[in-house]
Amino acid sequence: MTREERFPQLREQVERWVEGPGERWAERIEETGEVPEELWAELNSLGFLRIAAPREYGGAGLGFARWMELMEVFSRSHGSVRMIVHVVNGIWRSMDGHASDEQRKRFVIPSVTGEIKIAFTLTEPGNGTGADITTSVVREGDTYYLSGRKHLITFGMRCDYYLLAARVEGSSGHEGTVALLVPRDAAGLTAEDTSNTMGVTGTDHASLTFDRTPVPVDHRLGAEGQGLEVFLGGFLTPSRISVAMSCVGLAQRAQSLAIDYARSRVTFGKSLTQRQAIQFMLAENAADIEAARQLVLHAARRFEEGADDASLQSSMAKMHAVTMLTNVTDKALQIHGGLGYWKSQKIERVYRDARAQRFEEGTNEVQKAVVFRELLQRAAADDTEGTAR
Repeated sequence: MTREERFPQLREQVERWVEGPGERWAERIEETGEVPEELWAELNSLGFLRIAAPREYGGAGLGFARWMELMEVFSRSHGSVRMIVHVVNGIWRSMDGHASDEQRKRFVIPSVTGEIKIAFTLTEPGNGTGADITTSVVREGDTYYLSGRKHLITFGMRCDYYLLAARVEGSSGHEGTVALLVPRDAAGLTAEDTSNTMGVTGTDHASLTFDRTPVPVDHRLGAEGQGLEVFLGGFLTPSRISVAMSCVGLAQRAQSLAIDYARSRVTFGKSLTQRQAIQFMLAENAADIEAARQLVLHAARRFEEGADDASLQSSMAKMHAVTMLTNVTDKALQIHGGLGYWKSQKIERVYRDARAQRFEEGTNEVQKAVVFRELLQRAAADDTEGTAR
């Protein structure tokens, strides 16, 4: 049986888990405020953390567009479940393109099989998330000494390594940037737990300070000057598509909750589904969700094909899906009336989790800037081609 023939069975397995054990985990996480290691172990034992990785790395080798179909299903679960599955199924991709054979065996494959956890470590408190990073390294022999700060680092308290972007001291722009795998227990590293968030309860986040933290040079992925390529090239485009599909899944969950509530809630002798205002809200939601789903799947296929517009498509998908999610969850909460404001209602959690998607992998303002830049470059290329003709 081919992977394509097995896909319906895999999707059914994921759906059963999300609706059964996944929902029980969600309740436990909301009660305790923590994601236990047992959940990571269960997701790993089911193979859910390596679905997108190549078979030769121990993964399922599922194509990216198909993987996005499963990402939608996972995203109907708790925000922290979605975050684990999203990050672990993607971070190997960021490392793989620049890893040596030895690094692949030491870091990439163990991250796929669940032997180690790696946290994506780019964002800084005083900068954006690109060429303006200031965390720096000084090389002395076979060791880099790392100094600076990072924050909003997902899984920053429980990881084994930080996949970290820095720059060689004195360099600027993309020049001199490096991607390093920094051990969690390295000397001179202080991690502060900053996990008290509005939503996505239980996902640990950290603020990090490095004071001449030693990092072996052989922990560098790629060459000096390729640091941002590791982060922005190998990870960002597929990750934006994955976050966009997360918006679709979360919106579908909000829509399902709204429909169920509208069918059961009776006012003045009629169910809410008999109220035209509610009918229109649910109809608009359905159309908006489907439009976003198809745009995200188109972006996923373009990335899988290696198309030159994959980055443009990823930003358009993320931008559109976030706006859709904002509108859908707002209407879904409105349909629940005052009751939706109570934590006893699942829509309250979905509403909080949805807000995080508006800045994960770049705000909508960033996506608009990316889309405009690509449009301008394409217009200039068209002008040049026309002149040449």
